[in-house]
Amino acid sequence: MAGRAAELSTLVKRASELGADVAGLGADRMLPVQPYLRDLFPGGGLRRGSTVAITAGRGATTLLLATLAAASQAGSWCAVVGMPQLGLVAADEIGVSLERLALVPHPGPQWTNVVSVLLDGFDAVAVAVPDAAAGQWVAASVRAQLAARARQRGSVLVPFGSWDGADMTLSAERSLWHGLGKGLGRLRRRELTVCARGRGAAVRPRRTTFWLPGPPPAEAMPQPQPKPAPKRHLSLVQS
Repeated sequence: MAGRAAELSTLVKRASELGADVAGLGADRMLPVQPYLRDLFPGGGLRRGSTVAITAGRGATTLLLATLAAASQAGSWCAVVGMPQLGLVAADEIGVSLERLALVPHPGPQWTNVVSVLLDGFDAVAVAVPDAAAGQWVAASVRAQLAARARQRGSVLVPFGSWDGADMTLSAERSLWHGLGKGLGRLRRRELTVCARGRGAAVRPRRTTFWLPGPPPAEAMPQPQPKPAPKRHLSLVQS
């Protein structure tokens, strides 16, 4: 599988070799994110060379895809490692450009080598972090090596799971589905509340709430109920 990753990395140019209009290598060195996520990031995007972790849990996969969507639409190459359950239909609906997305669902025990190779050629690399509860963990030295690789190559490392030392950590705090009535209908939209915490400029927590695949029609939004007019008491005046 490591050989396959190396093969994939030769299909794309390194971030430093791409033009500024394609790679987003402007003065701010940012990969774009969707407008509804910009308030979470200092500078309004994914800073090249950074590590942005996404806490696993309800709504986390949706958040991961949303984080990669705008960058892939702008021409950046993205890779996802170790997530065989990832749905391409869902990725497409959220806005990920599938022709700019590479999947390595089963990287094997040498997954760190696979990620390291992909960081050479891809703009953003997401990787499922081994589950510590299952007796697996990522040594601090390995985390530091991968983070350093991302900094050197100008890529964005996106660990999916617990990752100490990340520049930023995104967590889905609230996830609600909408569309079902009283036993009828189908799920149509998801409402996510996301919190971002980090270091440096991102040390203060930031939160935002958004809808996917988009906000519901105005008529479907709950409307505020008018306050009832105060009751007037009439008293009879006898002459």
